[in-house]
Amino acid sequence: LHRYFVGVLDKDSGQMEVYNAEIFNMQPLLSGRRIVCLTAVPGCSVLDLSVPLAISCLVADGSAFLSPWLLALPHFCLCVLICISLAQVDLCIEAFGTSKQKRALNSRRMNAVGNDIVNTAVTKAAANVIEAKGVTALIQDVAQDDEQNISIFLPPCNEDADKPENVYKFEDILSPAEYEALEVPAAVFVNITSEEITKKTEDRSHCSFVLEELKFLPANEESRDRKARCLWFLDTLIKFSHLKVIKKKNPMGPGCPHIISRKLMKNFTSLTYNNGSVQNLVSASMKAKITAYVIALALHINNFQTDLTVLQNDLKLQESRMMDIAKAMRLKISKAKGLPGLENDQNHKLGTLSLPLPVQKASVSQRKRKKMN
Repeated sequence: LHRYFVGVLDKDSGQMEVYNAEIFNMQPLLSGRRIVCLTAVPGCSVLDLSVPLAISCLVADGSAFLSPWLLALPHFCLCVLICISLAQVDLCIEAFGTSKQKRALNSRRMNAVGNDIVNTAVTKAAANVIEAKGVTALIQDVAQDDEQNISIFLPPCNEDADKPENVYKFEDILSPAEYEALEVPAAVFVNITSEEITKKTEDRSHCSFVLEELKFLPANEESRDRKARCLWFLDTLIKFSHLKVIKKKNPMGPGCPHIISRKLMKNFTSLTYNNGSVQNLVSASMKAKITAYVIALALHINNFQTDLTVLQNDLKLQESRMMDIAKAMRLKISKAKGLPGLENDQNHKLGTLSLPLPVQKASVSQRKRKKMN
């Protein structure tokens, strides 16, 4: 057996007196709802389980009341569970916990206080803003913000243009150097045959808009070359919009000129941090930007009237999203009726760029939200 002593030092005399001591292991006395569990002793057969179940219901609120009953139950062992609250656990940690447990407790309490302060401050600030501006003004601000969120991804728009081709200038979509670099990859479109177009349609190697437009390349050599370059870049933009995370330096393959790859990465991706590295991501906002540039380029290809539904299907967008972007670009939307190949399809939407530009209106989703509020 071990013996324990306590020494008491007298500072005046410098002598220490030694006393016998005894160590006690103290346990906290917790008050809580007691639950008595009865389990059969191993090796014993229990024929009637209705008795212990009934007893357990009786003893659930206190063990003192049940002592006579428990003594009358052979072949069972007793286990008492005490349910305590989180506050009681915190008190135990505060009194008997380790340094690590106490630090965690203090941190949790400080965070709770911090959250309460932040929530109170946010609620107060929101109340002040609502009181100062009013609910109606705030709803209008949200609608304007939505329009601005789309407009910042549109190509530069010249509202004072005297001709449709000057509203979204071709040079803002493709710079002269970029246009020059497209000569080599677009050469396959310049001299393409109807048989090759049919094969590409079967292989689905290009988007539907491009395959349809390749059937109507102009005979003039310069115009044919210009349209071929535009179609090649438009097809590349649409393919690029289908990507999510860009993991390669040249995601469109070796056939894409370096200046075009750099343009795609710089202008149509956003940077994100994931797994310790910076990645290029084609986010939803970047896809909206790609859509706007695709529409602008399609307008230049098709004399400033284009089939938005075909582009929507190629870009894999919802119609409402496509219409929002087209209206933000100040296009007039109409149904495709009587056009070649579309006589029996009333669901196609045409976008036309004409002067004067129409006044911007809130989208359908914004009008619904205003009506609900």
